[in-house]
Amino acid sequence: MFRWMSSHNSEENDSVQQDVKVNELRTAIGPLSGRCLQFCTDACLKRYLEARNWNVDKSKKMLEETLKWRSSFKPEEIRWHEVAIEGETGKVYRANFHDRVGRTVLILRPGMQNTQSHDNQMRHLVYLIENAILNLPDDQEQTCWLIDFTGWSLNNSVPIKTARETTNILQNHYPERLAMAFLYNPPRIFEAFWKVVKYFLDQKTFQKVKFVYPNNNESMELMKSYFDVDNLPTELGGKVDLQYDHEDFSRLMTQDDIKTATKWGLGNGVPKINNGCLGAADVAPEPVPLAPPAS
Repeated sequence: MFRWMSSHNSEENDSVQQDVKVNELRTAIGPLSGRCLQFCTDACLKRYLEARNWNVDKSKKMLEETLKWRSSFKPEEIRWHEVAIEGETGKVYRANFHDRVGRTVLILRPGMQNTQSHDNQMRHLVYLIENAILNLPDDQEQTCWLIDFTGWSLNNSVPIKTARETTNILQNHYPERLAMAFLYNPPRIFEAFWKVVKYFLDQKTFQKVKFVYPNNNESMELMKSYFDVDNLPTELGGKVDLQYDHEDFSRLMTQDDIKTATKWGLGNGVPKINNGCLGAADVAPEPVPLAPPAS
């Protein structure tokens, strides 16, 4: 009983200390307004603190960089029709199943690359990261990535520039949003590509990347601990014959665009000037663009 009480008290103390750090970070970043204020929930601040080992100064710097990025990139304003061409082959899409604890799953199929536009590829990926977060259950904050290497080769791999920006966005602007990324059955030649990409990953993200091979029982068991094979497509070691349907997925994303607009107070999706980061001069770049970037 005493040991249980000690553990219980320790958890309460940790929670209190975390709340203190959250308040310190909120004070440090100063007054915010509009979407910046809406973005910086207590849960959000905790993720940035966690990513920087609860160092308030480092967390503040990281969060300010994200607020600048969001003011410029405007991820909440991207709509499916602007990036739908990137999704025609199903190279990235939100799965119709969750992992064992209910987290949203993104399926990435780098072998299905179909465009050359770096900027639009990044907008497409950010759109789907935002969509995955939008569809998280209330009790979950992280997503899982399943990366299917069917058809991948160095000839159709993304440029190093794109891979680097992908890791930068995920690590620095969506900290603690990734639970695990499973790289399923990458070909041996991928090792050359991975030797470059892994240097862009911080230690926390690196530890969340797991290679899975069908003939390696240990890696397959790890993946099965996260997913029910009855839900997984056959290409990822499961039992479901899952075919990506672009029209069906587009309808789903169009419906979710309405949810996104409602969440951010955009009404029919047209940005409102007073929803930006105005009033946070130390965070938002000047001048603050009032229109979304061209697709």
